[in-house]
Amino acid sequence: MRVGNPSDHEIVIAVARIEGNMQKFALVGCGRIAQKYGQLLSENQVEGACLVAVCDIREDRAVALAEKTGVPSFSDAHAMMRAMGETIDVLVIATESGTHAAVTIDLARYGKHIVVEKPMALRLEDADAMIRVCDEAGIKLFVVKQNRLNYPVIKLREALEAGRFGKLTMGTVRVRWCRKQEYYDQDAWRGTWAMDGGVFANQASHHIDLLEWMLGEPVSVFAKSRTALVDVEVEDTGVALITFASGAIGVVEATNATRPVDLEGSISILGEKGAVEIGGFAVNEMKVWNFETPEPGDEDVLREYRTNPPDVYGFGHIEYLHQVVECIELGRPSLVDGLEGRKSLELINAIYESIETGREVHLRFQAQHCKLGHTNDR
Repeated sequence: MRVGNPSDHEIVIAVARIEGNMQKFALVGCGRIAQKYGQLLSENQVEGACLVAVCDIREDRAVALAEKTGVPSFSDAHAMMRAMGETIDVLVIATESGTHAAVTIDLARYGKHIVVEKPMALRLEDADAMIRVCDEAGIKLFVVKQNRLNYPVIKLREALEAGRFGKLTMGTVRVRWCRKQEYYDQDAWRGTWAMDGGVFANQASHHIDLLEWMLGEPVSVFAKSRTALVDVEVEDTGVALITFASGAIGVVEATNATRPVDLEGSISILGEKGAVEIGGFAVNEMKVWNFETPEPGDEDVLREYRTNPPDVYGFGHIEYLHQVVECIELGRPSLVDGLEGRKSLELINAIYESIETGREVHLRFQAQHCKLGHTNDR
């Protein structure tokens, strides 16, 4: 693929390669996570989906990913839509975290379904605007929470829905990962309040979503944090204590200050009749599966779900994208739409509000001191 936006001839050739009856995806943003999408969509790993274009304001990144995937590259999303809008069905927003809302709102005008990486936004008012604009455009908004589709997580959710835990007592998530200074130095937006947030908003956001998905509606949160080992605006280490409407207590332990490498990304759920712990470094390894009342198949769970994923993204992106395809083609509701994605964002905002005020924060609340999505002088 040559440097610069493609010619009409190159676009015609690329479109001619596309098979019929496929949902055609375009990537907006070609950074770290976009490499995963590019691989899955260009190598036919997602049934019913293919990649047709990539775009990034950093032309070198777009061209590099285009060369890997064999699709046209663009340095402007509107130019991409003018050239290939009739071909594109779904836009994947994988830009910097702090731009997710603005890019989604800007591109909704084209009437294409939107998949947005986590976090869907940094501020609640921006998430609300995204939901509203997509509703007005008549398009679906999918918020990526791929860890919900890890096989051990699915088994945990099934046990929960079957009532096997009885009364829930406690849930804990632990994110003990390693992000050294060079990680933050890759891009100027990393580790800033205005564009990123710290370990709670970034690395632990999936785990906070899982905890809330399992334990239900949060009532209040009290949190503390610090910046332990890197030179950034935001926290790299923190804990949060959450009270849920059910009476269960939730604990979030999150840090990027594990050294020298990632240690774990885990969740445990405890109830009066059972306990389950999923570990590994991407919530992907069943470690404990104990219930008072055994059921057929229980003895196989630990053996069948003891597989670690190849990276911190786990295996869930393939199934998530497959569900996106099914939701569009069959009209099914999304597992995580805008309203569902907003739930964990509100809890994360409440965590930051508590950190800044030093007080327990009760949901629902109006953020006044939360720095997420704002410059550091708030």
